[in-house]
Amino acid sequence: MPPRFAELLGRSCFSFLEGASRPAEMVEQSRAVGQTAFALCDRDGLYGSVRAHVAAKNLEHPVVVGAELTLELEGEERDYAERPCPSVALLVKTHQGYRALCRLLTASHADHDKGEAGITTAEIAADSEDLFAVVPLEARCPLPDTDLATLREAFGARLAIGLWRHLGPEDRLRRRLALQASKRHDIPIVATNRPLYHHRRRKPLSDVVHCIRYGTTLEEAGTRLSPNAEASLKGPKAMAKLFAEEPAWLERSAAIAEQCTFSLDELRYHFPNDYGEPGLSPDENLRRAVEAGIIDRFGDHCPADVRAQIEKELALIAELEVASYFLSVQQIVNLARERQILCQGRGSAANSAVCYVLGVTSVDPVRSNLLFERFMSSARREPPDIDVDFEHERREEVIQEIYRRYGRDRAAMVSEVICYRGKSALREVGKVFGLSGDQLDRLSSIASYWSPEAEVDDHALKKRGLDPSDAGLEQTVALARELSGFPRHLSIHVGGFVLSSEPLDGVSPIEPARMEDRTVIPWDKDDVEDLGFFKVDVLGLGMLTAIRKALAMIHQRRHGSLDDFDPIASLGRIPPEDPAVYDACCAADTVGVFQIESRAQMAMLPILRPRCFYDLVVEVGIVRPGPIQGKMVHPYLRRRTGEERVTYPHPCLEPILSRTLGVPLFQEQVMQLAITGAGYDPGEADQLRRDMAAWRKNGRLELHKEKLLRGFLERGISEDFAKRLFMQIRGFGEYGFPESHSSSFALLVYASVWLKVYHPAAFAAALVNSQPMGFYTPGSIIRDAQRHGVEVRPIRVEVSEWDCTLEGEGESESPGDGASGPAIRLGLRLVRGFGEEAAERLIRARTAQPFRGLDDVVKRAALKKNELEALADAGAFEGLTPSRREALWRLRAPRENGGLFDGLDIEPNVPAGLPPLSAQEQLSLDYGTTGISLHDHPMKHLRKPLRKRRVKLTDEQKTWRTGQQVTVAGVVLTRQRPGTASGVVFI
Repeated sequence: MPPRFAELLGRSCFSFLEGASRPAEMVEQSRAVGQTAFALCDRDGLYGSVRAHVAAKNLEHPVVVGAELTLELEGEERDYAERPCPSVALLVKTHQGYRALCRLLTASHADHDKGEAGITTAEIAADSEDLFAVVPLEARCPLPDTDLATLREAFGARLAIGLWRHLGPEDRLRRRLALQASKRHDIPIVATNRPLYHHRRRKPLSDVVHCIRYGTTLEEAGTRLSPNAEASLKGPKAMAKLFAEEPAWLERSAAIAEQCTFSLDELRYHFPNDYGEPGLSPDENLRRAVEAGIIDRFGDHCPADVRAQIEKELALIAELEVASYFLSVQQIVNLARERQILCQGRGSAANSAVCYVLGVTSVDPVRSNLLFERFMSSARREPPDIDVDFEHERREEVIQEIYRRYGRDRAAMVSEVICYRGKSALREVGKVFGLSGDQLDRLSSIASYWSPEAEVDDHALKKRGLDPSDAGLEQTVALARELSGFPRHLSIHVGGFVLSSEPLDGVSPIEPARMEDRTVIPWDKDDVEDLGFFKVDVLGLGMLTAIRKALAMIHQRRHGSLDDFDPIASLGRIPPEDPAVYDACCAADTVGVFQIESRAQMAMLPILRPRCFYDLVVEVGIVRPGPIQGKMVHPYLRRRTGEERVTYPHPCLEPILSRTLGVPLFQEQVMQLAITGAGYDPGEADQLRRDMAAWRKNGRLELHKEKLLRGFLERGISEDFAKRLFMQIRGFGEYGFPESHSSSFALLVYASVWLKVYHPAAFAAALVNSQPMGFYTPGSIIRDAQRHGVEVRPIRVEVSEWDCTLEGEGESESPGDGASGPAIRLGLRLVRGFGEEAAERLIRARTAQPFRGLDDVVKRAALKKNELEALADAGAFEGLTPSRREALWRLRAPRENGGLFDGLDIEPNVPAGLPPLSAQEQLSLDYGTTGISLHDHPMKHLRKPLRKRRVKLTDEQKTWRTGQQVTVAGVVLTRQRPGTASGVVFI
């Protein structure tokens, strides 16, 4: 009878900087070498368990859920990065055992720094039901007898000692220790190879990741690295040779694995259902909420087509049993609105009429003809995913309120796996091979930061003065390529929340995040989706903050206070389809507005010439890699301007493409084209959407190419169109918008342009007060406001608040007229090196009694020396002193009777004939301290010397010839790296 063997102590790359193979690779190899099962026991977590589970289902190969927990021994202090260390692997027998493991992992991470964990054998013994325990006895750190005895008493026959042979110097000692412990405590031994990688060819990468963890080079690592490649995944025959004298140890591994029958498919996750009318089902409560929302949106006359769409959606929601999810999201939106926080759903949720009437989204999908199946469908049979934007400065309020309402045991954020990419992989591997800092800089400059692979060729190396034939460099590049895509550590997802009706540690461990007051589960959004968990994304959007602040300024000027200010109602009162808004868009007067403020968007606006809301939807979506790489932009523009006739690749595609003039621009259109034009069913179309979003990550998009092209050709659609559409699909993977997303964003585009047109001072001040956000610097925003006639007043300690404020009684008399409206007073927030706490001290002193002079500020404002100097550099004392130079002199001049700032005194005397600052000095201080100058433009002082160097003027552009080399100069407003359809990147 051939030997049976199951690996019980497998680790993957999710034992961060220890394992050197992916979970799926370990499962595939386990099956290939003939193991009866494979247990993934990553260090202190279930980080790779979902990926192993997915691979196991695809391959129909048994996988045991487990984890190897780091033990804390009494009186021991150690470096968590050091390995090996005492540990115990816990394998899950049943669902009950899984819950116990989750609780133990949660406890092991509590009160530890992020990335560290530890638990005592007593804690494990207290929650050991339906778990197997395997103790890997390390020769260098054997588990004390007291701890073995504790585990033996708790686990009984469910405890084993794991023994492995790596043909190294510690094998004999490890075997002797295991036999002694087994005899003393009556604990059976089980064979394992304790693998770190699926194949021995991964040994070099294993050495590299160990060196990265230890912060050392290969040359200096010494005995920290294994002397051979024996820590690979081995089959029964290879293991039988290693344990020829003890075949029962191999059989025991298979017997243990057979008893571990739990699968992650058994997890039953339920969304919270503790709101609404008691006694009613979630579907009944959702129906009541929807009917109330219909009245809010449409009054007593809901259009028949809207009602029909709502009924269709409610039926599907009931079929998929997801009503409680919609109610939970509405509750989150309502709690934000109770606090007067602007919010708005985005993404595919805007395709849902139910989301619209619940107030989650702001776009009527029926009127906008949006595709509901992009959001959810019966074919997918999976939970929907709703993203909601909140004001970025107040998002944390919403997050903490969610924790408060649901409890930290029922609410946690999703993790994000931070992976090595081209640039970081080259740098880290280069350090391991001992490359110098200069070599690392030159080498990493080859790879794009976002490139998933370290693609480096000989030409690129030579161009940077590196020798491609150098053995160390060659190995660095090869191993960096292998390391690319490996997880480096876990971070927090940008906003994804998992909420549960029961304690989450029954379905997942919970860990504290590095960020204060945050807890996370160990899986990323793809893992959560694979498990069928519900996730709601609580996202931050700076433009919502700016819009609310602008509306508040306008309200306060009109009403004298903010007592009855309602930002949601104020936003709703912005009149729709105002011609002045579209006039500003057509003129590309969009500095600071949402989404259409980039140079590429501003260049597009005068060509596209938006005159209605849907034109803004197109404008938001068209300047994206999807339409650009699919070469769809120019055909659309030519058709819009009448230069090209509107045609369709096939009559059956006209209903899909008519609104975009026969040219596909949005993800929903691609899905519909796949269904109608290539014969996809809705489930396949949704898989296409998934693969579009993750084509660089999983490479599955190429699997669609042949089917799409064949389907189009069979239905009489041209090969040229089919190929261009596939290029566009690839582009969507880079960054493509669904139409619902563009529609949601277009609402904010319209609102921000309206504010800029009718209230330019309030809008500019609100943008500056909401930094950091957006595309332009505060200096650019302020200069744009000045171009619209807005008066901008300098920072003064006597009047400036922390934020920029509005002064004066005037109101704009016509669209775009800033001259007759209020002035902007620059705020103290703009002064670099001057914080909000210092501003509060200054304002408190000023409120108690107006400042009489510089000495008075020094005595009463309780500001530090560097804070006073920062204000002086920014010219904030010019209202209290004759000049900025004098304030600087008095604050910085050394005193004869003591050091600088002895007591509260400053230099009382100013030297006779102290010269004022020159225009250039003043300009330099302005930009150095605030980034804004209300004096000269920097180019004013450079034009003459630049002309002598033959630098061209902008008004000479019409005389430039194709191919002519020209030299230009200007002030950098922002830096971008846009790509073209052919992949060229402009710097």
